[in-house]
Amino acid sequence: MDTIVSFAKRRGFIFPSSEIYGGISSTYDYGPLGVEFKNNVKRAWWKAMVQERNDVVGLDAAILMHPTTWEASGHVEGFTDPLVDCKVCKKRWRADHLLEAKGMKPDFRPGALDKNIVCPDCGGELSAVRNFNLMFKTFVGAVEENTNQIYLRPETAQGIYVNFLNVQQSMRRKLPFGIAQIGKAFRNEITPGHFIFRTREFEQMEQQYFVRPEDTDKYFESWKEMRMQWYLNLGIPKSRLRFREHEKHELAHYAKKAVDIEYDYPEMGFSELAGIHNRSDWDLSRHQKFSGQDLQYFDQEKNEHFIPWIIETSDGADRAVLAFLLDAYEEVKTRSGVDDAKHKKEIVLRLHKDLAPIKIAILPLSKKESLQKVSQDIQKSLWKKWMTQYDETGSIGKRYRRQDEIGTPYCVTVDFNSLEDKKVTVRDRDTMEQERVDIIDIQNYFEDKLK
Repeated sequence: MDTIVSFAKRRGFIFPSSEIYGGISSTYDYGPLGVEFKNNVKRAWWKAMVQERNDVVGLDAAILMHPTTWEASGHVEGFTDPLVDCKVCKKRWRADHLLEAKGMKPDFRPGALDKNIVCPDCGGELSAVRNFNLMFKTFVGAVEENTNQIYLRPETAQGIYVNFLNVQQSMRRKLPFGIAQIGKAFRNEITPGHFIFRTREFEQMEQQYFVRPEDTDKYFESWKEMRMQWYLNLGIPKSRLRFREHEKHELAHYAKKAVDIEYDYPEMGFSELAGIHNRSDWDLSRHQKFSGQDLQYFDQEKNEHFIPWIIETSDGADRAVLAFLLDAYEEVKTRSGVDDAKHKKEIVLRLHKDLAPIKIAILPLSKKESLQKVSQDIQKSLWKKWMTQYDETGSIGKRYRRQDEIGTPYCVTVDFNSLEDKKVTVRDRDTMEQERVDIIDIQNYFEDKLK
C-alpha cells in the first residue's frame, strides 16, 4: 500500500489534503490525473446503471437534508460505532476492529470488552465500550442553537427515499424501477485509514431498486451478479474478488439480507468494496410514519396500494478507484530502449481503457516547429472526444515510460517521415506493438480502438 500511496502522489493521482499545513487525517485531494480517473470510474458506473438501462433513472439530492430525515432513517439513534480509549496513550479505537484483529466476533454488549484486548500501540488498558455517533453536525443560520442543528449526510440513499414519489410520478415509472445517485457522504470515523479505503469524506455510487415484496429474492440475486460482473468487465480478476454474506449479528437495522463484494487489498486481505442489500420496506415505511405523507405505490393492474421493498446496490467510488489502481499497477523489467537501460524496472499501469485518465498521448519526435504544428493539429482533432496529453520533453523512450506509468493506452509519435508520408506511429501500452496510421484516418482508428 505504501508503494501505491507514494506513486499516486508522485504521478498526480492523489495528494494528502492541506499538505502544506501538515495535512488532516485521512483526507485526500484528487490531482489532475486522479480526478480524470475517478470521473471515468463514476462515468462507467453511470453508464452501466442508468444509460444502458430503461428501468433506472438518475438523481442528485442535496447533502443537507431536513434533520427529521435522520431520525426516521435510524441514524440519530443507531448510527454508532463502539469506541474505546487507551488509558495510557489516550488513543481511540473501534472495539469491533480490535476484536476482529484477534479473530473474535464483534458481538459484545457496550460497557464490556475482553480483558485480553489491549491498546495495539502501547499495550495499555482500554476503557469500557461506549457508542459514538458517526454523523457530522453543523448549524443552519447565524445562531448555533440545537433548534438549528442539522447533519452532513452519512449516506446518499435517504435522498432517494424522500424523493421516491417525486421521481415515480414525474417519470411515470412502474415497478420494478430504480433510482441511481453519485454523491458525497460524511462519517466521523473513529479509526480511518488504509489510504482512501476509509476516510471521513467519501463518494458513494448507490442505486435503490423498488420492487414488489414477493420479487425481492429474484432481484437481489440478479443485482448481486450484475455488480460483480461490472468489476470483472473492467479488468479485476475473479481471484481477487469474492462475495461475503453478512451473518445475522452483522446486519444493519434495515437489512433483511446483505452481501458484500470484497476485494483482496494489500495489508487488509479481503475487505468490502461494494454491497447489495435487501432493505425490505423499512425505509419508506419509516419516512411515511415520520413525515405523515402517503408513500405507497398504487398498482393499477392489481388495484392495490402497498409500500415497495428495496434492493440496494452501494459502491464506494474511492474504494473502486483504489481497487482499480492496485490491480493495474505492475513493475516490469526495463523495456523503453537502450538509452533508458539504466532503469532496472519500469511501472506500467494497466488500467482498462475506459478508466485510463489519458487515452492518447501526442509525442513529436523533435521540438522543430514543423513537427509541433502537425502534432498540435492531431491533438486538436482528437481532444474533442478523448482526453489527450501533449509531451515533447525528453527522449522518446522516457516519454513512453511516463505514459505507461500513468496508464495511457496509446501514444502517437510524429516523426520527420510524417511530413512526407502523412502517417504517424501508434504504440500500444500493453503489447508495445507499433503501427503506422494515416493521419487522415486517425480519428476512425481510435474510434475502433477505444469504443
